[in-house]
Amino acid sequence: MDRRVKTRLQVQVKRKKSDQEPLTTNDAHYTSSLDAIKRIFEDEGIMGLYSGINGSLLGVTSTNFAYFYWYSTIRSVYLSSQAIPKSPGTAMELSLGAAAGAVAQVFTIPVSVITTRQQTQPKGDKKGLLDTGREVVLSDDGWTGLWRGLKASLVLVVNPAITYGAYQRLRVFLFPGRANLRPWESFLLGAMSKALATIATQPLIVAKVGLQSRPPPARQGRPFKSFIEVMSYIIEHEGPLALFKGLAPQLTKGIIVQGLLMMTKERLEILFIILFAYLRRVRDSKLQQLANTAAVRAKEVMPIVAR
Repeated sequence: MDRRVKTRLQVQVKRKKSDQEPLTTNDAHYTSSLDAIKRIFEDEGIMGLYSGINGSLLGVTSTNFAYFYWYSTIRSVYLSSQAIPKSPGTAMELSLGAAAGAVAQVFTIPVSVITTRQQTQPKGDKKGLLDTGREVVLSDDGWTGLWRGLKASLVLVVNPAITYGAYQRLRVFLFPGRANLRPWESFLLGAMSKALATIATQPLIVAKVGLQSRPPPARQGRPFKSFIEVMSYIIEHEGPLALFKGLAPQLTKGIIVQGLLMMTKERLEILFIILFAYLRRVRDSKLQQLANTAAVRAKEVMPIVAR
Protein backbone atom coordinates (compact mmCIF):
# COMPACT_ATOMS: atom_id res chain seq x y z
CA MET A 1 0.00 0.00 0.00
CA ASP A 2 2.80 2.42 0.93
CA ARG A 3 4.53 1.92 -2.40
CA ARG A 4 1.28 2.20 -4.40
CA VAL A 5 0.41 5.55 -2.82
CA LYS A 6 3.97 6.83 -3.14
CA THR A 7 4.13 5.85 -6.83
CA ARG A 8 0.79 7.53 -7.61
CA LEU A 9 1.95 10.74 -5.91
CA GLN A 10 5.28 10.74 -7.74
CA VAL A 11 3.86 10.11 -11.20
CA GLN A 12 1.00 12.64 -11.09
CA VAL A 13 1.24 16.02 -12.84
CA LYS A 14 -1.35 18.67 -12.05
CA ARG A 15 -3.54 19.47 -15.05
CA LYS A 16 -4.14 23.07 -16.06
CA LYS A 17 -7.38 24.37 -17.55
CA SER A 18 -5.60 25.06 -20.85
CA ASP A 19 -4.35 21.47 -21.21
CA GLN A 20 -6.22 19.50 -23.85
CA GLU A 21 -5.15 16.04 -22.69
CA PRO A 22 -4.47 14.60 -19.22
CA LEU A 23 -0.83 15.03 -18.23
CA THR A 24 -0.69 11.69 -16.42
CA THR A 25 -2.22 8.23 -16.86
CA ASN A 26 -4.54 8.87 -13.92
CA ASP A 27 -6.13 12.30 -14.20
CA ALA A 28 -6.88 12.47 -10.46
CA HIS A 29 -4.64 14.82 -8.49
CA TYR A 30 -3.93 13.93 -4.87
CA THR A 31 -3.10 16.62 -2.33
CA SER A 32 -1.44 14.32 0.22
CA SER A 33 -0.77 10.70 1.14
CA LEU A 34 -4.00 10.49 3.16
CA ASP A 35 -5.96 12.02 0.30
CA ALA A 36 -4.46 9.48 -2.11
CA ILE A 37 -5.35 6.56 0.20
CA LYS A 38 -8.91 7.86 0.65
CA ARG A 39 -9.59 8.47 -3.05
CA ILE A 40 -7.97 5.25 -4.29
CA PHE A 41 -10.04 3.30 -1.75
CA GLU A 42 -13.25 5.08 -2.81
CA ASP A 43 -12.53 4.59 -6.53
CA GLU A 44 -10.97 1.12 -6.61
CA GLY A 45 -11.75 -0.47 -3.26
CA ILE A 46 -9.34 -2.03 -0.80
CA MET A 47 -7.61 -4.05 -3.53
CA GLY A 48 -6.75 -0.84 -5.34
CA LEU A 49 -4.36 0.01 -2.51
CA TYR A 50 -2.53 -3.28 -3.10
CA SER A 51 -2.33 -3.12 -6.89
CA GLY A 52 0.95 -4.62 -8.09
CA ILE A 53 1.64 -6.34 -4.76
CA ASN A 54 2.74 -9.58 -6.49
CA GLY A 55 5.32 -7.67 -8.48
CA SER A 56 6.42 -5.75 -5.39
CA LEU A 57 6.98 -8.96 -3.40
CA LEU A 58 8.82 -10.54 -6.32
CA GLY A 59 10.89 -7.38 -6.72
CA VAL A 60 11.90 -7.21 -3.06
CA THR A 61 12.83 -10.89 -2.99
CA SER A 62 14.80 -10.86 -6.24
CA THR A 63 16.54 -7.56 -5.46
CA ASN A 64 17.69 -8.70 -2.02
CA PHE A 65 18.83 -12.08 -3.33
CA ALA A 66 20.69 -10.50 -6.26
CA TYR A 67 22.29 -7.85 -4.04
CA PHE A 68 23.65 -10.26 -1.45
CA TYR A 69 24.75 -12.73 -4.13
CA TRP A 70 26.71 -10.11 -6.07
CA TYR A 71 28.01 -8.48 -2.88
CA SER A 72 29.45 -11.82 -1.72
CA THR A 73 30.93 -12.46 -5.18
CA ILE A 74 32.47 -8.98 -5.58
CA ARG A 75 33.81 -8.99 -2.01
CA SER A 76 35.42 -12.42 -2.53
CA VAL A 77 37.07 -11.22 -5.75
CA TYR A 78 38.36 -8.12 -3.97
CA LEU A 79 39.82 -10.11 -1.06
CA SER A 80 41.44 -12.67 -3.37
CA SER A 81 43.08 -9.87 -5.38
CA GLN A 82 45.00 -8.64 -2.32
CA ALA A 83 48.50 -9.92 -1.59
CA ILE A 84 47.68 -9.96 2.12
CA PRO A 85 43.92 -10.51 2.62
CA LYS A 86 42.40 -8.15 5.18
CA SER A 87 38.94 -6.84 5.93
CA PRO A 88 38.08 -3.79 3.78
CA GLY A 89 37.57 -0.42 5.48
CA THR A 90 34.31 1.49 5.65
CA ALA A 91 34.88 3.41 2.40
CA MET A 92 35.73 0.21 0.52
CA GLU A 93 32.73 -1.64 2.00
CA LEU A 94 30.47 1.15 0.75
CA SER A 95 32.10 0.99 -2.69
CA LEU A 96 31.67 -2.79 -2.85
CA GLY A 97 28.05 -2.40 -1.76
CA ALA A 98 27.42 0.23 -4.43
CA ALA A 99 28.98 -2.01 -7.10
CA ALA A 100 26.84 -4.96 -5.98
CA GLY A 101 23.73 -2.76 -5.99
CA ALA A 102 24.49 -1.57 -9.53
CA VAL A 103 24.94 -5.12 -10.86
CA ALA A 104 21.79 -6.29 -9.04
CA GLN A 105 19.77 -3.49 -10.67
CA VAL A 106 20.69 -4.74 -14.15
CA PHE A 107 19.09 -8.12 -13.36
CA THR A 108 16.07 -6.98 -11.33
CA ILE A 109 14.91 -3.67 -12.84
CA PRO A 110 12.43 -5.38 -15.26
CA VAL A 111 10.34 -6.39 -12.24
CA SER A 112 10.44 -2.78 -10.99
CA VAL A 113 9.29 -1.47 -14.39
CA ILE A 114 6.36 -3.90 -14.56
CA THR A 115 5.32 -3.20 -10.96
CA THR A 116 5.38 0.58 -11.53
CA ARG A 117 3.23 0.13 -14.64
CA GLN A 118 0.74 -1.95 -12.66
CA GLN A 119 0.54 0.61 -9.84
CA THR A 120 -0.20 3.47 -12.26
CA GLN A 121 -2.75 1.67 -14.44
CA PRO A 122 -6.15 3.42 -14.41
CA LYS A 123 -9.31 1.73 -13.21
CA GLY A 124 -10.77 -0.51 -15.89
CA ASP A 125 -7.38 -1.18 -17.45
CA LYS A 126 -5.84 -3.41 -14.78
CA LYS A 127 -3.55 -6.19 -16.01
CA GLY A 128 -1.60 -8.98 -14.39
CA LEU A 129 2.16 -9.23 -14.08
CA LEU A 130 2.73 -11.13 -17.35
CA ASP A 131 0.23 -9.09 -19.35
CA THR A 132 1.79 -5.84 -18.15
CA GLY A 133 5.23 -7.16 -19.08
CA ARG A 134 3.92 -8.07 -22.53
CA GLU A 135 2.51 -4.54 -22.90
CA VAL A 136 5.95 -3.07 -22.18
CA VAL A 137 7.69 -5.39 -24.66
CA LEU A 138 5.12 -4.65 -27.39
CA SER A 139 5.55 -0.88 -26.97
CA ASP A 140 7.89 1.25 -29.11
CA ASP A 141 10.80 0.43 -26.80
CA GLY A 142 10.59 -3.33 -27.34
CA TRP A 143 12.54 -5.53 -24.94
CA THR A 144 14.70 -2.59 -23.86
CA GLY A 145 11.58 -1.06 -22.28
CA LEU A 146 12.00 -3.52 -19.41
CA TRP A 147 15.18 -1.67 -18.46
CA ARG A 148 13.72 1.84 -18.49
CA GLY A 149 15.11 4.00 -15.71
CA LEU A 150 18.30 1.92 -15.40
CA LYS A 151 20.59 4.96 -15.47
CA ALA A 152 18.66 6.66 -12.68
CA SER A 153 18.69 3.40 -10.69
CA LEU A 154 22.46 3.11 -11.09
CA VAL A 155 22.91 6.64 -9.77
CA LEU A 156 20.57 5.90 -6.84
CA VAL A 157 22.90 3.20 -5.49
CA VAL A 158 24.84 6.07 -3.87
CA ASN A 159 21.92 6.60 -1.44
CA PRO A 160 23.34 4.26 1.25
CA ALA A 161 26.76 5.92 0.94
CA ILE A 162 25.17 9.36 1.44
CA THR A 163 23.21 8.01 4.42
CA TYR A 164 26.27 6.51 6.12
CA GLY A 165 28.47 9.53 5.39
CA ALA A 166 25.83 11.91 6.77
CA TYR A 167 25.44 9.69 9.84
CA GLN A 168 29.15 9.87 10.65
CA ARG A 169 29.38 13.65 10.11
CA LEU A 170 26.25 14.34 12.17
CA ARG A 171 27.57 12.10 14.94
CA VAL A 172 30.81 14.08 15.14
CA PHE A 173 28.89 17.38 15.07
CA LEU A 174 26.07 16.56 17.51
CA PHE A 175 27.80 14.10 19.86
CA PRO A 176 31.55 14.86 19.72
CA GLY A 177 33.83 12.49 21.57
CA ARG A 178 31.04 10.00 22.36
CA ALA A 179 32.11 6.39 21.83
CA ASN A 180 28.65 4.98 22.60
CA LEU A 181 25.24 6.52 21.95
CA ARG A 182 21.93 6.13 23.71
CA PRO A 183 19.16 4.38 21.72
CA TRP A 184 17.25 7.61 21.02
CA GLU A 185 20.46 9.33 19.88
CA SER A 186 21.20 6.53 17.40
CA PHE A 187 17.61 6.66 16.15
CA LEU A 188 17.82 10.44 15.74
CA LEU A 189 21.07 10.28 13.76
CA GLY A 190 19.77 7.45 11.58
CA ALA A 191 16.55 9.33 10.84
CA MET A 192 18.34 12.61 10.07
CA SER A 193 20.96 10.97 7.81
CA LYS A 194 18.29 9.06 5.86
CA ALA A 195 16.21 12.22 5.51
CA LEU A 196 19.19 14.08 4.00
CA ALA A 197 19.96 11.22 1.60
CA THR A 198 16.29 10.94 0.55
CA ILE A 199 15.93 14.68 -0.08
CA ALA A 200 19.16 14.67 -2.12
CA THR A 201 18.03 11.80 -4.36
CA GLN A 202 14.24 12.40 -4.48
CA PRO A 203 14.27 14.12 -7.92
CA LEU A 204 15.95 11.04 -9.38
CA ILE A 205 13.45 8.74 -7.68
CA VAL A 206 10.55 10.75 -9.15
CA ALA A 207 12.20 10.76 -12.58
CA LYS A 208 12.74 6.99 -12.46
CA VAL A 209 9.05 6.40 -11.68
CA GLY A 210 8.11 8.70 -14.56
CA LEU A 211 10.34 6.75 -16.93
CA GLN A 212 8.93 3.39 -15.88
CA SER A 213 5.22 4.32 -15.90
CA ARG A 214 2.96 4.38 -18.94
CA PRO A 215 3.40 7.54 -21.10
CA PRO A 216 0.75 10.18 -20.25
CA PRO A 217 -2.00 10.86 -22.84
CA ALA A 218 -0.64 14.39 -23.39
CA ARG A 219 2.46 12.83 -24.98
CA GLN A 220 0.30 10.74 -27.34
CA GLY A 221 1.99 7.49 -26.37
CA ARG A 222 5.55 8.81 -26.76
CA PRO A 223 7.62 7.50 -23.82
CA PHE A 224 10.22 9.62 -22.08
CA LYS A 225 13.76 8.98 -23.32
CA SER A 226 15.76 10.00 -20.24
CA PHE A 227 15.29 11.11 -16.64
CA ILE A 228 16.37 14.62 -17.70
CA GLU A 229 13.37 14.72 -20.06
CA VAL A 230 11.05 13.60 -17.25
CA MET A 231 12.41 16.32 -14.97
CA SER A 232 11.97 18.96 -17.69
CA TYR A 233 8.38 17.82 -18.26
CA ILE A 234 7.57 18.06 -14.54
CA ILE A 235 9.25 21.47 -14.13
CA GLU A 236 7.47 22.81 -17.22
CA HIS A 237 4.01 21.89 -15.92
CA GLU A 238 4.40 22.17 -12.14
CA GLY A 239 7.65 23.92 -11.30
CA PRO A 240 10.89 22.64 -9.70
CA LEU A 241 9.31 21.84 -6.32
CA ALA A 242 7.24 19.12 -8.01
CA LEU A 243 10.45 17.08 -8.31
CA PHE A 244 10.00 16.37 -4.59
CA LYS A 245 6.42 15.09 -4.75
CA GLY A 246 5.83 11.91 -2.83
CA LEU A 247 8.54 12.97 -0.41
CA ALA A 248 6.35 12.59 2.71
CA PRO A 249 5.71 8.81 2.44
CA GLN A 250 9.27 8.26 1.21
CA LEU A 251 10.66 10.12 4.23
CA THR A 252 8.28 8.46 6.70
CA LYS A 253 9.25 4.97 5.61
CA GLY A 254 12.97 5.75 5.31
CA ILE A 255 13.24 7.58 8.63
CA ILE A 256 11.53 4.83 10.63
CA VAL A 257 13.45 1.98 8.98
CA GLN A 258 16.86 3.69 9.04
CA GLY A 259 16.36 5.04 12.57
CA LEU A 260 15.55 1.57 13.91
CA LEU A 261 18.39 0.06 11.88
CA MET A 262 21.04 2.42 13.28
CA MET A 263 19.65 2.13 16.81
CA THR A 264 19.84 -1.66 16.57
CA LYS A 265 23.32 -1.48 15.03
CA GLU A 266 24.66 0.59 17.94
CA ARG A 267 23.13 -1.79 20.51
CA LEU A 268 24.52 -4.84 18.72
CA GLU A 269 27.99 -3.32 18.60
CA ILE A 270 27.92 -2.80 22.38
CA LEU A 271 26.60 -6.34 22.92
CA PHE A 272 29.38 -7.80 20.76
CA ILE A 273 32.02 -5.84 22.68
CA ILE A 274 30.62 -7.16 25.98
CA LEU A 275 30.42 -10.70 24.55
CA PHE A 276 34.02 -10.63 23.31
CA ALA A 277 35.21 -9.25 26.65
CA TYR A 278 33.37 -12.05 28.47
CA LEU A 279 34.79 -14.71 26.15
CA ARG A 280 38.28 -13.31 26.67
CA ARG A 281 37.84 -13.47 30.45
CA VAL A 282 36.58 -17.06 30.21
CA ARG A 283 39.53 -18.00 28.01
CA ASP A 284 42.05 -16.31 30.34
CA SER A 285 40.42 -18.01 33.34
CA LYS A 286 40.65 -21.43 31.69
CA LEU A 287 44.27 -20.82 30.70
CA GLN A 288 45.07 -19.82 34.26
CA GLN A 289 43.38 -22.98 35.58
CA LEU A 290 45.37 -25.11 33.16
CA ALA A 291 48.58 -23.37 34.21
CA ASN A 292 47.80 -23.93 37.90
CA THR A 293 46.96 -27.61 37.27
CA ALA A 294 50.19 -28.07 35.34
CA ALA A 295 52.17 -26.43 38.16
CA VAL A 296 50.60 -28.67 40.79
CA ARG A 297 51.35 -31.80 38.75
CA ALA A 298 54.90 -30.63 38.19
CA LYS A 299 55.41 -30.30 41.94
CA GLU A 300 54.00 -33.78 42.49
CA VAL A 301 56.34 -35.25 39.87
CA MET A 302 59.51 -33.43 40.97
CA PRO A 303 60.03 -35.36 44.33
CA ILE A 304 59.73 -38.69 42.46
CA VAL A 305 62.33 -37.60 39.95
CA ALA A 306 64.65 -36.41 42.76
CA ARG A 307 64.60 -39.87 44.36
